[in-house]
Amino acid sequence: LKRLFGLGRLVALAQSASPARARAMFNARKKIVKDKGAAPSALEEEVAKALFDIEVAPQSDIKTDVRDIYISGAQELEVKNRSAIVVQFPYRVWKNVRKIHGRLVRELEKKFSKKHLVFTANRTILDKNFRRKGLKIRPRSRTLTAVHEAVLEDIVGPTEIVGKRTRIGADGSKLLKIILDPKDKDKETVEAKLATFSAVYKKLTNKEAVFMFPDAA
Repeated sequence: LKRLFGLGRLVALAQSASPARARAMFNARKKIVKDKGAAPSALEEEVAKALFDIEVAPQSDIKTDVRDIYISGAQELEVKNRSAIVVQFPYRVWKNVRKIHGRLVRELEKKFSKKHLVFTANRTILDKNFRRKGLKIRPRSRTLTAVHEAVLEDIVGPTEIVGKRTRIGADGSKLLKIILDPKDKDKETVEAKLATFSAVYKKLTNKEAVFMFPDAA
């Protein structure tokens, strides 16, 4: 039913649009793959349309790579005086995203003025009852710790993490300090995104983390 509802909304929008825009909307829909046929949100449709626009732009130098990329979700967060959009990709296309990570962020941020774009891959966490699912061994990459480590790498990309520290408060609370590669400090407005990285990591993992460069660590 959700899938039918999503298709119905798309048809209604297409009928009210010009023929060229209607075709573009249907083509853009191919850039979203939702679990179990769930209907995409308006934001997800907007991100998919932006991806499709990059794919068909004659002057785009990443359009060939974008052809093999599609999203599985998108959500918006408020961070201080700015909004951030977290775009989720199926893990099977993540290696394609990583190849053009920085350039794709730049292109999408042009289309979503004054908003930070953060990318992450969909990963499945297997708990200690994994044998009930017919698995003999739980891959290390599917543990809670490993997935949260991977999320850290995703959201700061293409910047690299060069150090991590854990500070334990008097109440037992933990705060991660993530040290980023200093060579990226002045690149891609990374320094302006430090608060965004913290907010996104908190949203995705429910853990506190601060991101910084070595001179502030």
